[in-house]
Amino acid sequence: MRGVQRCLGIHRHTLAVWLIELISQLPAFRTSVGPAQPDDILELDELWSFVGQRAQKRWLCIALCRRTRQVVAFVIGDRSAKTCRKLWKRIPYEYRHCQTFSDFWHTYQQVIDSGKHCSVGKESGETAHVER
Repeated sequence: MRGVQRCLGIHRHTLAVWLIELISQLPAFRTSVGPAQPDDILELDELWSFVGQRAQKRWLCIALCRRTRQVVAFVIGDRSAKTCRKLWKRIPYEYRHCQTFSDFWHTYQQVIDSGKHCSVGKESGETAHVER
């Protein structure tokens, strides 16, 4: 926000008010997710940032549909199995039957049906879209 504030020459509070107004007009995230197709593939990944200081890490875990490049579910939390389960529950039911690819975070294997899930390295290219 500070970068946008500098570029536009406005106060951060003004920018925050604008963002809140715009966000309040958006449709609910759940309603914006397109329907799944039988051959859809999900790519799962997580990234971290911090709040205030590096010791306060927050993880953003996402599920991305490869065909549409749309995020179909996300969760913010720690890097625990509880957070992974929360992500899986937020994935729309029709997408839970899709083939999924992720990195080697061990909780993916614990939470996701092993018949449809595959852990792969970045060099495989199976998580290329979500990694970007």
